[in-house]
Amino acid sequence: MTVEVDIVDEYLNRLLENHVAGVKETSNYPALARLFNEVGKKLQVRCIIHPRSKGAGIPDGGFFTANQLKIALTDEDRMLTQTPERGAIEVKGTSDDVLAIAKSKQVAKYLERYGQVLVTNCYDFQLVVQDGVNARVLERFRLAESEAKFWQAAAQPRKLAVAGGEQLVEYLKRVMLHAAPLTRAQDVAWFLASYARDARVRIERAELVALTRVRKALEEALGMQFTGKRGEHFFRSTLIQTLFYGIFSAWVLWSKKEGGRPGARFDWRVAGWYLHVPTENALFSQVVNRNQLEPLGLVAVLDWTGETLNRIDQSAFFASFDEGRAVQYFYEPFLEAYDPELREQLGVWYTPGEIIEYMVERVDRALRGELGIAHELRNEIDSDKKISTSAKCSSREPKRPEKVYTSLEAFSPERRITTREERG
Repeated sequence: MTVEVDIVDEYLNRLLENHVAGVKETSNYPALARLFNEVGKKLQVRCIIHPRSKGAGIPDGGFFTANQLKIALTDEDRMLTQTPERGAIEVKGTSDDVLAIAKSKQVAKYLERYGQVLVTNCYDFQLVVQDGVNARVLERFRLAESEAKFWQAAAQPRKLAVAGGEQLVEYLKRVMLHAAPLTRAQDVAWFLASYARDARVRIERAELVALTRVRKALEEALGMQFTGKRGEHFFRSTLIQTLFYGIFSAWVLWSKKEGGRPGARFDWRVAGWYLHVPTENALFSQVVNRNQLEPLGLVAVLDWTGETLNRIDQSAFFASFDEGRAVQYFYEPFLEAYDPELREQLGVWYTPGEIIEYMVERVDRALRGELGIAHELRNEIDSDKKISTSAKCSSREPKRPEKVYTSLEAFSPERRITTREERG
């Protein structure tokens, strides 16, 4: 089992012990703090329970960054001089309604001072942020649908941890990083890969009928079938990549066209309007419709993805590279974070444009010089040097594959390249 499952398993065991013993709800605070700190360890984020507040009441906890913790203060005094950079925490009993608490005046006061609050009753977690003068209820994660169902499931903590542990840890990581600036392609790729892993879990739990419809749509669009165990894995990965690559690519093009308008917000539901590459547009359109996504439980995940893309500092993000290569810089770290095993299998590595041009040039010379094909493959592939050599990285429509194949018509059966075995 994974480390994430072990962390949540321990947390659930502590909650169960307190529940059986009938102690006060505040006895769950140490278990909750330990959960948060195990998750935040690699992120350099630490949870402090019961920090003092000044001017906005006393929240139950706060998320502090490593730089803040360099200043020597007791946990009780830290909030008097520091505001937790990653937001406050409000903890209630398992019988309390998290959504009602998130919309309460108490949380509104915390938002005014801290900007972000994680509300929880130990099994239900809700992120709330300040948006101008309004509170916005964002991501939510639940280990169970109700208090009764939670305690019923928690009676077998390991089983519940296996079922929801990895998702909970991913969710908490996103909460702890939500207030951090988004300026680098690697950071954006991490967030979207985190949502992609959540989406994959939802797909695995979806009803077979809903999944069959999407599979059929993808098979028709790709002209292939997914068979066997590896085919099943490839299907699910193709579905996820189609969604997230498509949405990110559309956001890049949207940013160029409309991102500079005051108050402009990207909407993933109309992402297809911005995808100019025919194959990508066709795949995306087959998948992104209400009838396909709702039964799979993916609408909420894609809403969160859209929220993250709207948090990106566009000026800083595009300042580090040409915007036409944004997807290139995103593609490799996304697949590495989402499915490193598949990345190894597919051999997905970033190839600089100069290397691609060299490869095309060498193939072109071989076709003309060694095989006697007069037509120039290079000119067909990239007659305009502004067009990217990779469709995934292009903000313009590249030459259609048929044009490339036209250049290869000279490969008749009589002139095909023979293998070493055939040559004897």
